[in-house]
Amino acid sequence: MSWSQRFASLRRIDVRDLDMHTIGAWPVAAKAAMGGLLMVLVLLLGYSFQIKAQVELLEHKRSEEVALKEQFASKAIEAANLKAYAAQLNEMETSFSAMLKQLPGDTEVPGLLEDISRVGLGSGLAFEEIKLLPEEARAFYTELPIQITVVGSYHDLATFVSAVAGLSRIVTLHDFRIKADEQGGPDFLRMSILARTYRYSDQGAGQ
Repeated sequence: MSWSQRFASLRRIDVRDLDMHTIGAWPVAAKAAMGGLLMVLVLLLGYSFQIKAQVELLEHKRSEEVALKEQFASKAIEAANLKAYAAQLNEMETSFSAMLKQLPGDTEVPGLLEDISRVGLGSGLAFEEIKLLPEEARAFYTELPIQITVVGSYHDLATFVSAVAGLSRIVTLHDFRIKADEQGGPDFLRMSILARTYRYSDQGAGQ
């Protein structure tokens, strides 16, 4: 029997005449159609309960594989550059040690004040005030604020600021306030400035 004949006989079947209790007596075309439906149902159920979960697991494993490959490539690059990183770390430690040597100890603060006074007088300025303020503790260092007030010409003030910035010890300058000095004449200015120097803090480093 050809497929066209089978489809024709299937169309002639009245579903209402089919009894589930007498499947054995059904026409061949009806049996074949029922078998096809059962096979499709079994395949769908098998995909839903077995194959689908396995496919999702496979996709998850593939994603993990990609992530692991990227991680491996990153670690390989780090391993290849390990010597360069070690050399860079040693260089940073050397630079850090050199910077620490620029931070004055407690006994060196008077010498720093003398240096500031010396460059100020060398710049032609007159000191009205140079006073240590209370220390300010930070994470790895301690700030030592110094309030300075000087009088002189604009050029002398600029020379002083440049000289202080060029000291061997680290000194930063903040809070500039400049105004005319009424007593010194029209060419004289009074400058108040907050200088900050720094001292290494062992307590902060230990924390």
